[in-house]
Amino acid sequence: MFKRNRCLRGVAVIASIASISSLAGCGVLASDTPDDQGPIVLGTTSSPRTLDPAASWDNSWELFRNVYQTLLSYPVGASTPQPDAAESCEFSDDSHQVFRCELREGLKFSDDSALDAKAVKHSIDRIRKINVNGGPAGLLGSLERVQAPSDREVVFHLNKPDATFPFVLATPAMSIVAPDAYPADALREQSGIVGSGPYTLQSYDEGKEARLVRNDRYEGFADRKNSAVTIRYFQDSVTMVKSLREGQIDLTYRGLAADDVVELQGQASKKEELQLVEGAGNSINYLVFNPKDPWAGKKPVRRAIAQIIDRGAIAHMIYKDTVDPLYSMVPKGLTGHTTGFFDDYGEPSVDKARKILTEAGINEPVPLTFWYTTDRYGSETRLEFKELERQLEASGLFEITLKSRPWKTYVTGYQKGEYPVFGRGWSPDFPDADNFIAPFVGKQNALGTPYEANEISNVLLPRSRRESDRGNVVKDFEAAQQILLDDARLLPLWQGRQYVAASRDISGAERALDPSTIMMVWQLSRKTSW
Repeated sequence: MFKRNRCLRGVAVIASIASISSLAGCGVLASDTPDDQGPIVLGTTSSPRTLDPAASWDNSWELFRNVYQTLLSYPVGASTPQPDAAESCEFSDDSHQVFRCELREGLKFSDDSALDAKAVKHSIDRIRKINVNGGPAGLLGSLERVQAPSDREVVFHLNKPDATFPFVLATPAMSIVAPDAYPADALREQSGIVGSGPYTLQSYDEGKEARLVRNDRYEGFADRKNSAVTIRYFQDSVTMVKSLREGQIDLTYRGLAADDVVELQGQASKKEELQLVEGAGNSINYLVFNPKDPWAGKKPVRRAIAQIIDRGAIAHMIYKDTVDPLYSMVPKGLTGHTTGFFDDYGEPSVDKARKILTEAGINEPVPLTFWYTTDRYGSETRLEFKELERQLEASGLFEITLKSRPWKTYVTGYQKGEYPVFGRGWSPDFPDADNFIAPFVGKQNALGTPYEANEISNVLLPRSRRESDRGNVVKDFEAAQQILLDDARLLPLWQGRQYVAASRDISGAERALDPSTIMMVWQLSRKTSW
Protein backbone atom coordinates (compact mmCIF):
# COMPACT_ATOMS: atom_id res chain seq x y z
CA MET A 1 0.00 0.00 0.00
CA PHE A 2 2.82 2.41 0.86
CA LYS A 3 6.05 2.76 -1.10
CA ARG A 4 8.47 4.02 1.51
CA ASN A 5 10.93 1.67 3.17
CA ARG A 6 9.53 1.02 6.62
CA CYS A 7 12.97 0.18 8.02
CA LEU A 8 14.63 3.49 7.11
CA ARG A 9 16.40 5.37 9.90
CA GLY A 10 16.94 9.11 10.09
CA VAL A 11 14.12 9.82 7.63
CA ALA A 12 10.36 9.95 7.82
CA VAL A 13 8.81 6.49 8.09
CA ILE A 14 5.34 5.71 6.73
CA ALA A 15 3.80 2.64 8.30
CA SER A 16 0.43 1.06 7.81
CA ILE A 17 -1.58 0.54 10.98
CA ALA A 18 -3.18 -2.45 9.33
CA SER A 19 0.18 -4.12 8.61
CA ILE A 20 1.79 -4.45 12.00
CA SER A 21 3.43 -7.77 11.25
CA SER A 22 5.43 -6.31 8.36
CA LEU A 23 7.23 -4.05 10.81
CA ALA A 24 8.45 -6.76 13.12
CA GLY A 25 11.84 -7.13 11.49
CA CYS A 26 12.64 -3.43 11.42
CA GLY A 27 14.95 -1.80 13.90
CA VAL A 28 12.32 0.82 14.63
CA LEU A 29 10.37 -1.74 16.65
CA ALA A 30 13.00 -2.66 19.16
CA SER A 31 12.02 -4.06 22.53
CA ASP A 32 9.67 -1.83 24.48
CA THR A 33 9.83 -1.45 28.22
CA PRO A 34 8.24 1.14 30.51
CA ASP A 35 10.39 4.25 30.21
CA ASP A 36 11.98 6.30 32.96
CA GLN A 37 12.76 9.31 30.77
CA GLY A 38 9.73 11.30 31.80
CA PRO A 39 6.21 11.16 30.36
CA ILE A 40 5.54 10.64 26.69
CA VAL A 41 3.90 13.85 25.48
CA LEU A 42 1.03 13.52 23.01
CA GLY A 43 -0.46 16.45 21.11
CA THR A 44 -4.01 16.59 19.76
CA THR A 45 -6.54 19.20 18.65
CA SER A 46 -9.37 17.16 20.20
CA SER A 47 -9.90 18.19 23.81
CA PRO A 48 -12.56 16.64 26.07
CA ARG A 49 -15.86 18.45 26.49
CA THR A 50 -16.57 16.73 29.81
CA LEU A 51 -14.92 14.35 32.28
CA ASP A 52 -18.16 12.52 33.13
CA PRO A 53 -18.96 9.51 30.89
CA ALA A 54 -22.70 10.01 31.41
CA ALA A 55 -22.50 13.28 29.46
CA SER A 56 -20.31 12.26 26.55
CA TRP A 57 -21.02 10.82 23.13
CA ASP A 58 -18.05 12.49 21.46
CA ASN A 59 -14.26 12.62 21.38
CA SER A 60 -14.04 12.96 25.16
CA TRP A 61 -13.85 9.18 24.85
CA GLU A 62 -10.21 9.48 23.80
CA LEU A 63 -9.31 10.42 27.36
CA PHE A 64 -11.86 8.08 28.93
CA ARG A 65 -10.40 4.98 27.25
CA ASN A 66 -7.16 5.47 29.18
CA VAL A 67 -8.40 6.51 32.63
CA TYR A 68 -11.67 4.63 33.00
CA GLN A 69 -12.34 0.92 32.53
CA THR A 70 -15.15 -0.87 30.72
CA LEU A 71 -16.36 -4.43 31.11
CA LEU A 72 -15.17 -5.16 27.58
CA SER A 73 -12.59 -3.46 25.40
CA TYR A 74 -10.18 -4.12 22.52
CA PRO A 75 -6.74 -5.65 23.04
CA VAL A 76 -4.23 -4.95 20.28
CA GLY A 77 -5.32 -6.59 17.04
CA ALA A 78 -8.84 -7.44 18.24
CA SER A 79 -11.84 -6.40 16.15
CA THR A 80 -14.41 -7.76 18.59
CA PRO A 81 -14.65 -6.80 22.27
CA GLN A 82 -12.76 -8.85 24.85
CA PRO A 83 -13.08 -8.86 28.68
CA ASP A 84 -11.24 -6.10 30.56
CA ALA A 85 -12.85 -5.26 33.91
CA ALA A 86 -14.80 -8.44 33.32
CA GLU A 87 -13.23 -11.86 33.56
CA SER A 88 -15.83 -13.25 31.16
CA CYS A 89 -18.96 -12.09 29.34
CA GLU A 90 -21.48 -13.89 27.16
CA PHE A 91 -25.06 -14.07 26.06
CA SER A 92 -26.71 -16.67 28.25
CA ASP A 93 -29.64 -17.25 25.90
CA ASP A 94 -30.06 -17.99 22.21
CA SER A 95 -32.21 -14.91 21.59
CA HIS A 96 -29.45 -12.39 22.47
CA GLN A 97 -31.53 -10.79 25.20
CA VAL A 98 -29.65 -11.74 28.39
CA PHE A 99 -26.00 -10.78 28.64
CA ARG A 100 -24.02 -11.88 31.68
CA CYS A 101 -20.60 -10.73 32.88
CA GLU A 102 -18.43 -11.90 35.75
CA LEU A 103 -15.98 -9.32 37.06
CA ARG A 104 -12.32 -9.84 37.81
CA GLU A 105 -11.70 -10.41 41.47
CA GLY A 106 -10.43 -7.60 43.71
CA LEU A 107 -10.95 -4.64 41.35
CA LYS A 108 -10.40 -1.20 42.87
CA PHE A 109 -11.03 2.37 41.80
CA SER A 110 -8.23 4.90 41.99
CA ASP A 111 -9.58 6.11 45.34
CA ASP A 112 -9.23 2.53 46.66
CA SER A 113 -12.98 1.89 46.78
CA ALA A 114 -14.26 -1.45 45.48
CA LEU A 115 -15.27 -1.89 41.86
CA ASP A 116 -18.01 -4.48 42.12
CA ALA A 117 -21.20 -5.40 40.30
CA LYS A 118 -23.14 -2.68 42.11
CA ALA A 119 -20.70 -0.08 40.77
CA VAL A 120 -21.26 -1.37 37.23
CA LYS A 121 -25.03 -1.22 37.66
CA HIS A 122 -24.74 2.29 39.12
CA SER A 123 -22.61 3.44 36.17
CA ILE A 124 -25.02 2.18 33.52
CA ASP A 125 -28.21 3.19 35.32
CA ARG A 126 -27.06 6.79 35.84
CA ILE A 127 -26.50 7.25 32.10
CA ARG A 128 -30.18 6.57 31.48
CA LYS A 129 -31.42 8.44 34.54
CA ILE A 130 -29.46 11.64 33.86
CA ASN A 131 -30.33 11.31 30.17
CA VAL A 132 -28.17 14.13 28.82
CA ASN A 133 -29.44 15.51 25.51
CA GLY A 134 -27.10 14.16 22.83
CA GLY A 135 -25.46 11.97 25.46
CA PRO A 136 -24.80 8.23 25.47
CA ALA A 137 -28.22 7.14 26.74
CA GLY A 138 -29.08 6.73 23.07
CA LEU A 139 -26.70 3.77 22.93
CA LEU A 140 -28.79 1.89 25.49
CA GLY A 141 -32.07 1.71 23.61
CA SER A 142 -32.17 -2.08 23.81
CA LEU A 143 -31.45 -2.24 27.56
CA GLU A 144 -34.39 -3.03 29.83
CA ARG A 145 -32.65 -3.37 33.21
CA VAL A 146 -29.37 -4.22 34.92
CA GLN A 147 -29.06 -6.66 37.83
CA ALA A 148 -26.22 -7.24 40.25
CA PRO A 149 -27.12 -10.60 41.86
CA SER A 150 -23.69 -10.90 43.52
CA ASP A 151 -20.54 -8.86 44.04
CA ARG A 152 -18.98 -10.11 40.82
CA GLU A 153 -21.97 -10.90 38.61
CA VAL A 154 -23.74 -8.38 36.37
CA VAL A 155 -26.72 -9.34 34.21
CA PHE A 156 -28.12 -7.15 31.44
CA HIS A 157 -31.70 -7.84 30.35
CA LEU A 158 -32.53 -6.49 26.92
CA ASN A 159 -35.98 -5.56 25.66
CA LYS A 160 -35.20 -7.00 22.22
CA PRO A 161 -32.47 -9.14 20.67
CA ASP A 162 -29.27 -7.15 20.17
CA ALA A 163 -26.12 -8.88 18.96
CA THR A 164 -24.34 -5.49 19.01
CA PHE A 165 -24.77 -5.02 22.78
CA PRO A 166 -21.24 -6.27 23.64
CA PHE A 167 -19.89 -3.57 21.31
CA VAL A 168 -21.92 -0.97 23.21
CA LEU A 169 -20.46 -2.12 26.52
CA ALA A 170 -16.98 -1.72 25.06
CA THR A 171 -17.49 1.98 24.29
CA PRO A 172 -15.95 4.49 26.71
CA ALA A 173 -19.49 5.80 27.29
CA MET A 174 -20.00 2.70 29.46
CA SER A 175 -16.99 3.54 31.63
CA ILE A 176 -17.35 2.25 35.18
CA VAL A 177 -17.36 5.02 37.79
CA ALA A 178 -17.18 5.01 41.59
CA PRO A 179 -20.71 5.33 43.08
CA ASP A 180 -19.57 7.59 45.93
CA ALA A 181 -17.91 10.01 43.50
CA TYR A 182 -20.54 10.10 40.72
CA PRO A 183 -24.15 10.87 41.74
CA ALA A 184 -26.88 8.56 40.50
CA ASP A 185 -29.08 11.40 39.25
CA ALA A 186 -26.68 14.22 38.34
CA LEU A 187 -23.40 14.81 36.60
CA ARG A 188 -20.28 14.97 38.71
CA GLU A 189 -19.43 18.56 39.65
CA GLN A 190 -16.03 17.97 41.23
CA SER A 191 -12.88 18.19 39.18
CA GLY A 192 -10.81 15.14 38.37
CA ILE A 193 -11.66 11.52 37.64
CA VAL A 194 -12.19 8.48 39.85
CA GLY A 195 -11.74 5.48 37.59
CA SER A 196 -10.00 2.12 37.37
CA GLY A 197 -8.27 2.36 34.00
CA PRO A 198 -4.60 1.87 33.13
CA TYR A 199 -3.85 5.45 34.19
CA THR A 200 -5.07 7.96 36.74
CA LEU A 201 -5.60 11.61 35.90
CA GLN A 202 -2.91 13.34 37.94
CA SER A 203 -3.90 16.84 36.83
CA TYR A 204 -6.15 18.47 34.27
CA ASP A 205 -6.13 21.97 32.80
CA GLU A 206 -9.22 22.21 30.60
CA GLY A 207 -8.39 22.78 26.96
CA LYS A 208 -4.67 22.76 27.66
CA GLU A 209 -3.29 19.61 29.27
CA ALA A 210 -4.07 16.28 30.93
CA ARG A 211 -1.35 14.49 32.91
CA LEU A 212 -1.76 10.72 33.15
CA VAL A 213 0.28 8.48 35.43
CA ARG A 214 0.33 4.72 35.78
CA ASN A 215 -2.49 3.36 37.94
CA ASP A 216 -0.97 0.75 40.24
CA ARG A 217 -4.44 -0.54 41.18
CA TYR A 218 -5.35 -1.37 37.58
CA GLU A 219 -6.31 -4.97 36.77
CA GLY A 220 -7.00 -5.60 33.09
CA PHE A 221 -5.42 -6.61 29.79
CA ALA A 222 -3.52 -3.39 29.04
CA ASP A 223 0.22 -4.06 28.96
CA ARG A 224 1.55 -0.59 29.67
CA LYS A 225 4.75 0.27 27.84
CA ASN A 226 5.25 3.56 29.69
CA SER A 227 4.77 4.97 33.16
CA ALA A 228 3.20 8.31 32.27
CA VAL A 229 1.65 10.21 29.35
CA THR A 230 0.90 13.92 29.10
CA ILE A 231 -1.75 14.98 26.58
CA ARG A 232 -1.51 18.56 25.33
CA TYR A 233 -4.46 20.16 23.57
CA PHE A 234 -3.82 22.50 20.65
CA GLN A 235 -6.07 24.88 18.77
CA ASP A 236 -4.58 24.11 15.38
CA SER A 237 -2.29 21.78 13.47
CA VAL A 238 0.38 24.40 12.71
CA THR A 239 1.13 25.01 16.38
CA MET A 240 0.98 21.29 17.15
CA VAL A 241 3.42 20.30 14.38
CA LYS A 242 5.75 23.15 15.35
CA SER A 243 5.82 21.74 18.89
CA LEU A 244 6.60 18.28 17.48
CA ARG A 245 9.49 19.59 15.40
CA GLU A 246 10.86 21.54 18.34
CA GLY A 247 10.73 18.48 20.57
CA GLN A 248 8.11 19.88 22.94
CA ILE A 249 5.82 16.93 22.21
CA ASP A 250 6.68 13.38 21.12
CA LEU A 251 3.79 12.66 18.77
CA THR A 252 0.48 13.97 17.44
CA TYR A 253 -2.94 12.40 17.25
CA ARG A 254 -6.04 13.86 15.57
CA GLY A 255 -6.08 17.25 13.97
CA LEU A 256 -3.12 17.06 11.56
CA ALA A 257 -3.88 19.47 8.74
CA ALA A 258 -3.67 18.21 5.17
CA ASP A 259 -0.78 20.57 4.38
CA ASP A 260 1.17 19.17 7.32
CA VAL A 261 0.47 15.58 6.29
CA VAL A 262 1.61 16.29 2.74
CA GLU A 263 4.76 18.02 3.96
CA LEU A 264 5.59 15.18 6.31
CA GLN A 265 5.13 12.75 3.45
CA GLY A 266 7.29 14.85 1.13
CA GLN A 267 10.92 15.63 0.65
CA ALA A 268 11.22 18.14 3.49
CA SER A 269 10.47 15.51 6.12
CA LYS A 270 13.41 13.37 5.01
CA LYS A 271 15.69 15.81 6.78
CA GLU A 272 13.90 15.31 10.07
CA GLU A 273 13.83 12.45 12.52
CA LEU A 274 10.08 12.07 12.28
CA GLN A 275 7.80 9.21 11.34
CA LEU A 276 4.32 9.37 9.88
CA VAL A 277 2.05 6.44 10.64
CA GLU A 278 -0.84 6.18 8.20
CA GLY A 279 -3.80 3.87 8.33
CA ALA A 280 -7.24 3.46 6.85
CA GLY A 281 -9.89 5.20 8.92
CA ASN A 282 -13.64 4.96 9.24
CA SER A 283 -14.34 8.40 10.63
CA ILE A 284 -16.74 10.49 8.54
CA ASN A 285 -17.78 14.12 8.14
CA TYR A 286 -21.27 15.17 7.15
CA LEU A 287 -23.86 17.95 7.18
CA VAL A 288 -26.99 17.90 9.35
CA PHE A 289 -30.19 19.70 8.28
CA ASN A 290 -32.54 20.97 10.96
CA PRO A 291 -36.10 19.87 10.04
CA LYS A 292 -37.60 22.75 12.04
CA ASP A 293 -35.84 25.41 9.99
CA PRO A 294 -38.17 26.97 7.39
CA TRP A 295 -35.69 26.29 4.57
CA ALA A 296 -33.51 23.39 5.72
CA GLY A 297 -36.73 21.60 6.66
CA LYS A 298 -37.77 21.42 2.99
CA LYS A 299 -36.69 18.21 1.27
CA PRO A 300 -36.27 19.86 -2.17
CA VAL A 301 -33.79 22.33 -0.64
CA ARG A 302 -31.79 19.50 0.87
CA ARG A 303 -31.87 17.53 -2.37
CA ALA A 304 -30.72 20.54 -4.36
CA ILE A 305 -27.75 20.99 -2.03
CA ALA A 306 -26.94 17.28 -2.40
CA GLN A 307 -27.04 17.74 -6.18
CA ILE A 308 -24.62 20.69 -6.18
CA ILE A 309 -21.95 19.75 -3.63
CA ASP A 310 -18.73 18.51 -5.21
CA ARG A 311 -17.15 16.13 -2.71
CA GLY A 312 -14.19 15.41 -4.96
CA ALA A 313 -13.27 19.10 -5.04
CA ILE A 314 -13.41 19.28 -1.24
CA ALA A 315 -11.25 16.16 -0.86
CA HIS A 316 -8.69 17.37 -3.42
CA MET A 317 -8.50 21.13 -2.94
CA ILE A 318 -9.11 21.43 0.80
CA TYR A 319 -7.80 18.12 2.15
CA LYS A 320 -5.11 17.46 -0.50
CA ASP A 321 -6.44 13.93 -1.06
CA THR A 322 -5.82 12.93 2.57
CA VAL A 323 -9.56 12.11 2.77
CA ASP A 324 -11.89 10.31 0.36
CA PRO A 325 -15.29 11.46 -0.98
CA LEU A 326 -18.14 9.67 0.79
CA TYR A 327 -21.56 8.91 -0.71
CA SER A 328 -23.23 7.12 2.19
CA MET A 329 -23.32 7.46 5.96
CA VAL A 330 -21.78 3.96 6.19
CA PRO A 331 -18.10 4.30 5.21
CA LYS A 332 -16.09 2.16 2.84
CA GLY A 333 -14.60 -0.93 4.43
CA LEU A 334 -17.68 -1.88 6.46
CA THR A 335 -20.17 -4.55 5.50
CA GLY A 336 -23.25 -2.89 3.99
CA HIS A 337 -21.54 0.21 2.54
CA THR A 338 -23.30 1.72 -0.48
CA THR A 339 -22.72 4.71 -2.77
CA GLY A 340 -26.31 5.93 -2.79
CA PHE A 341 -25.69 9.67 -3.09
CA PHE A 342 -23.55 9.10 -6.18
CA ASP A 343 -25.90 6.53 -7.67
CA ASP A 344 -28.91 8.84 -7.31
CA TYR A 345 -27.36 12.24 -7.99
CA GLY A 346 -24.35 11.46 -10.16
CA GLU A 347 -21.91 14.28 -10.86
CA PRO A 348 -22.62 17.73 -9.39
CA SER A 349 -25.12 19.61 -11.56
CA VAL A 350 -26.54 23.10 -11.12
CA ASP A 351 -29.16 22.47 -13.81
CA LYS A 352 -30.50 19.41 -12.00
CA ALA A 353 -30.53 21.31 -8.72
CA ARG A 354 -32.43 24.21 -10.30
CA LYS A 355 -35.02 21.79 -11.65
CA ILE A 356 -35.50 20.26 -8.18
CA LEU A 357 -36.18 23.69 -6.71
CA THR A 358 -38.40 25.05 -9.48
CA GLU A 359 -40.56 21.92 -9.45
CA ALA A 360 -41.10 22.63 -5.75
CA GLY A 361 -42.09 26.23 -6.51
CA ILE A 362 -38.85 27.72 -5.20
CA ASN A 363 -37.67 30.33 -7.69
CA GLU A 364 -35.62 32.73 -5.55
CA PRO A 365 -32.18 32.08 -4.01
CA VAL A 366 -32.56 30.13 -0.78
CA PRO A 367 -31.03 31.84 2.30
CA LEU A 368 -29.30 29.44 4.67
CA THR A 369 -26.84 29.71 7.55
CA PHE A 370 -24.18 27.02 7.78
CA TRP A 371 -22.51 26.48 11.16
CA TYR A 372 -19.18 24.81 11.92
CA THR A 373 -16.95 24.39 14.96
CA THR A 374 -13.61 26.16 15.12
CA ASP A 375 -11.62 23.73 17.24
CA ARG A 376 -12.76 20.13 16.78
CA TYR A 377 -12.17 18.59 13.38
CA GLY A 378 -8.95 20.21 12.25
CA SER A 379 -7.70 23.42 10.72
CA GLU A 380 -9.32 22.78 7.33
CA THR A 381 -12.88 22.98 8.65
CA ARG A 382 -13.12 26.71 8.01
CA LEU A 383 -11.75 26.27 4.48
CA GLU A 384 -14.13 23.38 3.85
CA PHE A 385 -17.13 25.52 4.74
CA LYS A 386 -15.82 28.39 2.64
CA GLU A 387 -15.69 25.93 -0.26
CA LEU A 388 -19.24 24.76 0.45
CA GLU A 389 -20.32 28.40 0.47
CA ARG A 390 -18.50 29.01 -2.84
CA GLN A 391 -20.04 25.99 -4.56
CA LEU A 392 -23.59 26.76 -3.45
CA GLU A 393 -23.47 30.50 -4.15
CA ALA A 394 -21.81 29.95 -7.54
CA SER A 395 -24.95 28.05 -8.54
CA GLY A 396 -27.03 31.20 -8.08
CA LEU A 397 -29.55 29.11 -6.16
CA PHE A 398 -28.40 29.81 -2.60
CA GLU A 399 -27.31 32.66 -0.36
CA ILE A 400 -25.07 31.22 2.35
CA THR A 401 -24.03 32.77 5.63
CA LEU A 402 -21.23 31.08 7.58
CA LYS A 403 -21.04 31.14 11.37
CA SER A 404 -18.86 29.26 13.86
CA ARG A 405 -18.30 28.58 17.54
CA PRO A 406 -15.80 26.66 19.70
CA TRP A 407 -16.86 23.07 20.29
CA LYS A 408 -18.11 23.45 23.84
CA THR A 409 -20.66 26.13 22.94
CA TYR A 410 -21.21 24.67 19.46
CA VAL A 411 -22.64 21.49 21.00
CA THR A 412 -25.05 23.50 23.15
CA GLY A 413 -26.25 25.34 20.06
CA TYR A 414 -27.12 22.32 17.96
CA GLN A 415 -28.70 20.56 20.93
CA LYS A 416 -31.02 23.56 21.25
CA GLY A 417 -31.84 23.41 17.55
CA GLU A 418 -30.27 26.80 16.81
CA TYR A 419 -28.56 25.86 13.54
CA PRO A 420 -30.32 25.46 10.16
CA VAL A 421 -27.39 23.46 8.75
CA PHE A 422 -24.34 22.34 10.69
CA GLY A 423 -21.26 20.22 10.26
CA ARG A 424 -20.45 17.17 12.32
CA GLY A 425 -17.84 14.44 12.36
CA TRP A 426 -18.30 10.88 13.54
CA SER A 427 -15.76 8.37 14.75
CA PRO A 428 -17.49 5.06 15.35
CA ASP A 429 -18.39 3.69 18.74
CA PHE A 430 -17.70 0.27 17.25
CA PRO A 431 -16.80 -1.02 13.77
CA ASP A 432 -20.22 -2.06 12.46
CA ALA A 433 -22.61 -0.46 9.96
CA ASP A 434 -25.20 -0.33 12.77
CA ASN A 435 -23.13 2.38 14.42
CA PHE A 436 -23.32 4.65 11.39
CA ILE A 437 -27.11 4.49 11.29
CA ALA A 438 -28.57 3.90 14.76
CA PRO A 439 -26.87 6.89 16.51
CA PHE A 440 -28.46 9.35 14.09
CA VAL A 441 -32.12 8.31 14.24
CA GLY A 442 -34.76 8.34 16.98
CA LYS A 443 -36.08 10.97 19.35
CA GLN A 444 -32.78 10.98 21.22
CA ASN A 445 -29.66 10.65 19.14
CA ALA A 446 -26.06 11.77 18.86
CA LEU A 447 -27.09 14.79 16.81
CA GLY A 448 -29.24 16.38 19.50
CA THR A 449 -31.78 16.79 16.67
CA PRO A 450 -34.70 14.30 16.72
CA TYR A 451 -34.97 12.19 13.58
CA GLU A 452 -37.85 9.75 13.74
CA ALA A 453 -37.22 7.18 11.03
CA ASN A 454 -39.68 4.50 12.08
CA GLU A 455 -38.80 1.91 9.44
CA ILE A 456 -35.15 2.06 10.51
CA SER A 457 -35.73 2.19 14.26
CA ASN A 458 -38.61 -0.28 14.51
CA VAL A 459 -37.94 -2.77 11.73
CA LEU A 460 -34.51 -2.75 10.10
CA LEU A 461 -32.26 -2.24 13.12
CA PRO A 462 -34.14 -4.67 15.41
CA ARG A 463 -34.06 -7.33 12.69
CA SER A 464 -30.37 -6.82 11.99
CA ARG A 465 -29.51 -7.06 15.68
CA ARG A 466 -30.88 -10.58 15.88
CA GLU A 467 -28.00 -11.68 13.65
CA SER A 468 -24.70 -12.48 15.29
CA ASP A 469 -23.24 -13.10 11.81
CA ARG A 470 -23.03 -9.53 10.55
CA GLY A 471 -22.62 -10.68 6.96
CA ASN A 472 -26.30 -11.62 7.00
CA VAL A 473 -27.59 -8.08 7.55
CA VAL A 474 -26.40 -6.38 4.36
CA LYS A 475 -29.90 -5.99 2.90
CA ASP A 476 -31.22 -4.35 6.05
CA PHE A 477 -28.36 -1.84 6.09
CA GLU A 478 -28.80 -1.12 2.40
CA ALA A 479 -32.48 -0.42 3.01
CA ALA A 480 -31.67 1.86 5.95
CA GLN A 481 -29.19 3.83 3.86
CA GLN A 482 -31.80 4.23 1.13
CA ILE A 483 -34.18 5.82 3.65
CA LEU A 484 -31.45 8.22 4.80
CA LEU A 485 -30.75 9.00 1.16
CA ASP A 486 -34.41 9.69 0.34
CA ASP A 487 -34.82 11.98 3.37
CA ALA A 488 -31.50 13.80 2.77
CA ARG A 489 -31.53 14.93 6.42
CA LEU A 490 -27.88 13.90 6.65
CA LEU A 491 -25.43 14.58 3.85
CA PRO A 492 -22.17 12.58 3.93
CA LEU A 493 -19.14 14.52 2.67
CA TRP A 494 -15.92 12.59 3.21
CA GLN A 495 -14.24 9.68 4.94
CA GLY A 496 -11.01 10.29 6.81
CA ARG A 497 -7.77 8.41 7.16
CA GLN A 498 -5.72 8.21 10.33
CA TYR A 499 -2.34 9.91 10.59
CA VAL A 500 0.00 9.93 13.57
CA ALA A 501 3.20 11.95 13.37
CA ALA A 502 5.87 11.05 15.90
CA SER A 503 9.51 11.57 16.72
CA ARG A 504 11.75 8.72 15.61
CA ASP A 505 12.35 7.42 19.13
CA ILE A 506 8.63 6.73 19.79
CA SER A 507 7.42 3.19 19.21
CA GLY A 508 3.95 1.66 19.26
CA ALA A 509 1.95 4.27 17.33
CA GLU A 510 1.06 1.69 14.68
CA ARG A 511 -0.46 -0.53 17.38
CA ALA A 512 -2.09 2.15 19.49
CA LEU A 513 -5.42 2.69 17.70
CA ASP A 514 -8.38 0.49 18.59
CA PRO A 515 -11.10 -0.39 16.02
CA SER A 516 -12.87 2.87 16.85
CA THR A 517 -9.58 4.75 16.16
CA ILE A 518 -9.26 5.74 19.82
CA MET A 519 -5.66 5.86 20.96
CA MET A 520 -4.62 3.39 23.64
CA VAL A 521 -1.70 5.41 25.01
CA TRP A 522 -0.35 2.45 26.96
CA GLN A 523 1.04 1.08 23.68
CA LEU A 524 3.45 4.02 23.32
CA SER A 525 7.05 3.75 24.41
CA ARG A 526 10.51 5.08 23.76
CA LYS A 527 12.81 2.83 21.78
CA THR A 528 15.54 1.30 23.84
CA SER A 529 17.76 -0.07 21.08
CA TRP A 530 18.40 0.11 17.36
